[in-house]
Amino acid sequence: MQELTYFNGEFVEPGAKVVSIDDRGYLFGDSVYEVVRVVNGRCFALSYHQDRLYRSMREMDIPVKMTPDDLTELHEILIEQSEIKEGYIYLQISRGVAPRHHAYDRSKLEPQMLMSIRTLDMNEVNTLGNGVKAIALPDERWGHVDIKTTNLIPNILAQTKAEKKFAYTAILFRDGICTEGATSNVFAVKDGILYTHPADNYILKGITRQMIVTRVAPSLGITLIEKEFDRDFVDNADELFFTDTIGGVIPITKLDRNPVSGGKPGTVTLRLRDGLDKLMQEGLP
Repeated sequence: MQELTYFNGEFVEPGAKVVSIDDRGYLFGDSVYEVVRVVNGRCFALSYHQDRLYRSMREMDIPVKMTPDDLTELHEILIEQSEIKEGYIYLQISRGVAPRHHAYDRSKLEPQMLMSIRTLDMNEVNTLGNGVKAIALPDERWGHVDIKTTNLIPNILAQTKAEKKFAYTAILFRDGICTEGATSNVFAVKDGILYTHPADNYILKGITRQMIVTRVAPSLGITLIEKEFDRDFVDNADELFFTDTIGGVIPITKLDRNPVSGGKPGTVTLRLRDGLDKLMQEGLP
């Protein structure tokens, strides 16, 4: 079992210096990315990630050079050659290489693609099910976080502030409205009903979020409402949790200095976590 890196058509040593200093992803964060979970030696929900990747590329005006079938095959090759059964694949596509200039000439640029596969410590992932601490911070990101770009400075600053306070991540608020986490989506449970922010331009439409909204919650008979809610609603919620590709459903047991759901993972949250785990074990293309 070994971690692998793939760059523009060939395998390279992990950490190899292969990216040009004139790559627009390096200079401007002018690139898009995806992170896909590998479960039991298979990609989970890869088609959903691909749909989002191609949407991000369209929104960013980056030309698509690879078909979904070819991209799927590349993911499978990485898994086969690495022999990694539990891990994740990172994919990044930049606009291309050119002397530094803010504007770009689409006809003169060739997108650059980087992929890597790494293992996950499943003990750490499973421990997240015991609950995490979160802090509240203002959402200072731009107005199109629905596009999954590598330009993540506000997220990085928020995540760093959270970790300095020994929190898993931050819950972000824009004009008093809860949007999502610094690295994840946010859900609240009140009176047995599940709430999350609508999938508009103020949040990233997370793939795990989609699994909860479209598959797991309906299969468990849990009512879900996509609507905006404020800090007061968050503070009075019966349960809170994050969703992300790596951790799945992550119970929030403390927000700032206040316990959530008695300081323990909530019943609805745990049902959803178990339901998602079951779906991941079954597999989804």
